[in-house]
Amino acid sequence: MDDDILRVLSEKPVAASAPCRLDLGGTLDIGVFHYPLSYLEPATFNIALNMRTAVRISSYAPGWVRISSAGFSPAEFPMDQMPFDHPMGLIFAIAAYFRIHGIQIEINSSSPPKSALGGSSVAAVAVIAAFNRLLTESGRSGIAFEKIPVLAHAIEQGVAGTACGCQDQMAAAYGGVNAWYWRGIDKKRWFAKKSLLNPEEAGWLNDRMLVAYCGVQHDSGDVNGTWIRDFLDGTCRRQWVEIVGCTKGFIRAFAQKDVSGAVFWMNRETGIRSEMTPHVLDSTGEALAAVARENHCGARFTGAGGGGCVWAFGTPERIAALKDSWAAILKGTENACLLEAGVDMDGVCDL
Repeated sequence: MDDDILRVLSEKPVAASAPCRLDLGGTLDIGVFHYPLSYLEPATFNIALNMRTAVRISSYAPGWVRISSAGFSPAEFPMDQMPFDHPMGLIFAIAAYFRIHGIQIEINSSSPPKSALGGSSVAAVAVIAAFNRLLTESGRSGIAFEKIPVLAHAIEQGVAGTACGCQDQMAAAYGGVNAWYWRGIDKKRWFAKKSLLNPEEAGWLNDRMLVAYCGVQHDSGDVNGTWIRDFLDGTCRRQWVEIVGCTKGFIRAFAQKDVSGAVFWMNRETGIRSEMTPHVLDSTGEALAAVARENHCGARFTGAGGGGCVWAFGTPERIAALKDSWAAILKGTENACLLEAGVDMDGVCDL
């Protein structure tokens, strides 16, 4: 280990945390979609949640990297033997990028494992931020803030070996409630951020949203794979054009605090995706979404679905009524529960 880094870690560990997210319009942040659809100016909407992932880097045996995270068995490997196809391969790949060994990386998330709230991407942003702090405190050059989510996305896409979106990393880095417009890396700035909520308005949103964990860990690979294949061969091109319109319609309504308009666009977007991939909502998710619609609320799975979480949006009165209905449905599924989640206006930060 570098002497300066050893000195920093001998004094105290470095730590950082970042928020997970709710979303609508996801998948459009994948280049497979937003390049051919660029004439429509595709956008993604997300809400950073106050369910954060915290990362702590401390000293360990020289030459080794050890990673521990809830829901996974701890793992440790010599620097040049770290497996990137491991369940924690993304974090090992980040350690390899920074070429720092003799460390232990501890990851603690306040969201359920594989809940489709962007967990792995959030952890990647927090880990890079912690490494960045370690570099700067040891006297080395760090990474510019705006590069952190971009680097996290690039490493994750490389390790995954398939197309990945970037909205999770953006929500983790910047926090708040934002629309992200995907312009492509050929542009001077390949994305544009539009903030949709001021910090003092956080309570307005907290009264109008509800988040539930369906008790089933998500597996989005099959869903995303189907969407990509059907888009590439032209089978569902029309549906994706409509999804762009729904997402932008939701963003406009949300920005104007037009709750009924946002509910309409939210349910339409969910409906189109459910028509393309009926298994995007599991049985619990389908029941939650149906009751939300009956209560004149919008409902959507998070991420690419296939298990994980569902979130709702509506007026305070209807959300309050929906909360009781959702709680009754979730009682019938092991591990399912309502999440005490609110908007987090802060992005990644040091601890």
